[in-house]
Amino acid sequence: MTASCPLDGLLVIDMAQFLSGPSAALRLGDLGARVIKIERPETGDICRTLYLSDTDVDGASTLFHAINRGKESIALDYKHAPDRAALLHLAARADVVIQNFRPGVADRLGVGAAALRAVNPRLVVGTISGYGEDGPWVDLPGQDLLAQALSGAMWLNGDADDGPKAVGLSIADMLAGHVLVEGVLAALVRRGITGQGALVETSLIEALVDYQFEVLTTHLNDGGLLPRRAAVDNAHAYLGAPYGVYRTMDGWLALAMMPLDRLAPLLALDLGGDPFADRDAIKARIAERIAQQTTDAWMQALRAHDIWCAPVLDWPALLASDAFARLGMLQQAGPVTTTRAPLRIDGARASNPAGAPAIDQHGAAIRREFNL
Repeated sequence: MTASCPLDGLLVIDMAQFLSGPSAALRLGDLGARVIKIERPETGDICRTLYLSDTDVDGASTLFHAINRGKESIALDYKHAPDRAALLHLAARADVVIQNFRPGVADRLGVGAAALRAVNPRLVVGTISGYGEDGPWVDLPGQDLLAQALSGAMWLNGDADDGPKAVGLSIADMLAGHVLVEGVLAALVRRGITGQGALVETSLIEALVDYQFEVLTTHLNDGGLLPRRAAVDNAHAYLGAPYGVYRTMDGWLALAMMPLDRLAPLLALDLGGDPFADRDAIKARIAERIAQQTTDAWMQALRAHDIWCAPVLDWPALLASDAFARLGMLQQAGPVTTTRAPLRIDGARASNPAGAPAIDQHGAAIRREFNL
C-alpha cells in the first residue's frame, strides 16, 4: 500500500460473499484498511465457483480474484460455538464489519449487528440486503438481475419497440457496495468525533432507486408520465435529438446533447423540428447521414467545431489507447491482471499486488495474532 492510503491502521472484517458486500470491503482495502475475509470451511465464498464465464484462475473464478484481491482469509463456521466466539473476538478488535446475509440470518446465527456491537460499541457494521429488512420482498433472492427487474431501470434501456433491457453489468451489486462504503466512511468520521459506532444499512433496490434519482424525479413531478425511449438509437429516454449512438461506415459514434442548429450545417442536413417531440424523425435523418462516413472522419469534422462526440470503443481499443494507459488503472494482483482503485489521493493511486486468498490461507496466523 502507498503511504497516502487514509485508512491505514483500520481493521475490516468481511463476512460477506459474492459481489456487493465483498466489493465494499475491497474499496476499504484499496483505501488502506486491512481486510480479513471470513469464509465457510472447505467451500468458501460461493463466488469462488459461481462463474461469470468458464474462465478460472487457480481454481477460483476471475470474478472472485478481482473482488477479493489484497484480503486475508480465515475459515469459520458460525454454527459452531468456538468459531462464533472467534468471530466476536475479532469484532472486538475491528473497526468495520461488512455483512450481506439475508435479513434475519445473521441474528439467528448470533453474529448480527447487535451481537457484534455488544462486544465493541465503537464498531461500524455495514449491511447490504436485497430489498430492505422487512416487507413483501424481504425473502426474495438478493440477486442483481432480479433487483434490476424490480427497480424500473430496465425500461430505460434499448429502443422504444424493445421490451425491458437489463444493464449488462452487476450494477445493483456494485452500486450498493459503493453506497455502503459512503455510509461506512461517514460513520467512521462521526466515530472520530463522538466515539460512537454505527449500523449502516442499504440494499440493492435502494442503490438502484438512487441510481435513477435524476429521471425518477422527473417522473414524480410530471404527472406520472412514463419514460419514452427513442425509436432510433436510444441512449436516454429523457433527452431529445441528437442524443444517441449511431452506426458509421466502419463503427459507431456517440453524440451527446447539443443545439440542433449547431449540428445541422456540419451534417449538411435540415434538422428542423422540436428536439424531443420530433426526436425519432430527426434522429433517423442523422443516422442515415452518419452512416455515410467513417468514425474518424466524423470525429475530425465534429470535434473541430466543439461538438460533443466520441467513438464507441470496445475493450481492446480502450486498453490500447494512450489516454487509458496514462491513467494507470491496471495492476497485477497475484495471478490475475485486474483494475486498481478508481481514485487518487495526494496524486497517488492505491496499489496492492497481493491477490485473492485461498480458503483459510491466513487462518493460522490470524488465530495466533488475535489469540482466537
